[in-house]
Amino acid sequence: MKEYKELYTAVLEGKAKDARAITEKALAEGADPKQLVDREMITAMAEVGRRFETNEYFVPELLISARAMKAALELIKPLLVKSGVQPVGRVAIGTVKGDLHDIGKNLVAAMLEGGGFEVVDLGVDVSIEKFIAAVKEKNVEVLGLSALLTTTMPGMKGVIEDLKGQGLREKVKVIIGGAPVTQNYANEIGADGYADNASSAVALAKQLLAA
Repeated sequence: MKEYKELYTAVLEGKAKDARAITEKALAEGADPKQLVDREMITAMAEVGRRFETNEYFVPELLISARAMKAALELIKPLLVKSGVQPVGRVAIGTVKGDLHDIGKNLVAAMLEGGGFEVVDLGVDVSIEKFIAAVKEKNVEVLGLSALLTTTMPGMKGVIEDLKGQGLREKVKVIIGGAPVTQNYANEIGADGYADNASSAVALAKQLLAA
């Protein structure tokens, strides 16, 4: 199969227009949509994550790479759905009730998509009921809960308690994150894991589903 390293580079360097144009050309030439995702885009986003962890990239670079990846993915997604290709897993993500911060949540959602997950973005100020509905109606395997305020963190515990109360806790893995959130808090409320950045959230989601 012909390689499209220029797509890898466009995503890595955050060139959204280039990423879309290269994808369009590749698909017109008969490239396999799944291989474009697996070989070029997922590997590019993995490198973006590595650079973020080693302080070579910062939040702005993460955001523009994610935007480039999404521009290419818009063309590829319908083809993957049509051909019946299954995502790595299905994740619902949102910022808990009372919290309107979304940059961190958006980054994690973009990195998860870049990692091959189907993402249901529930937005900000998400009620416990809405998280529960995502588990029931969207068949999500992972719930990502974000909070940037210590005052909204208890909402995470509320979601987990409601999942238990409705007999759904075993059906879904719960990961939490956000500036004031810690591993200790995750342990305390019974979450399955904690991630302190977007890149580690992807690795954690994959690890939990593999287990």
